[in-house]
Amino acid sequence: MSANDHLGQQTSATVVAQSNREEAIVRAGSEPVHDIDRPEDWGWHGETGRKGRIGVFVAALVLFSMQFTNHEGDVENIWLNAFVVILLVILVWDWRRRKNAWRSK
Repeated sequence: MSANDHLGQQTSATVVAQSNREEAIVRAGSEPVHDIDRPEDWGWHGETGRKGRIGVFVAALVLFSMQFTNHEGDVENIWLNAFVVILLVILVWDWRRRKNAWRSK
């Protein structure tokens, strides 16, 4: 039996129930993680709010204005306009979602 034959095998792990979380498997000699803030608590799943919506609108304006630069082909304009339409669809979708939401920001 070589040194790599036993990799990936847990010999003495225990299952620990954590409050408001799934069960955790803790290796022998280790301690389970306690009292960690959830990502939602510090804004990981939060929204960007009004500043983000303004940023998307400004980005759409910049992309739209790029079609009037020094390129000569129309393929670039098609891509630029497609991205502008996608951004505007996202803005309209977000506006409708916030309008119909229980708590809109």
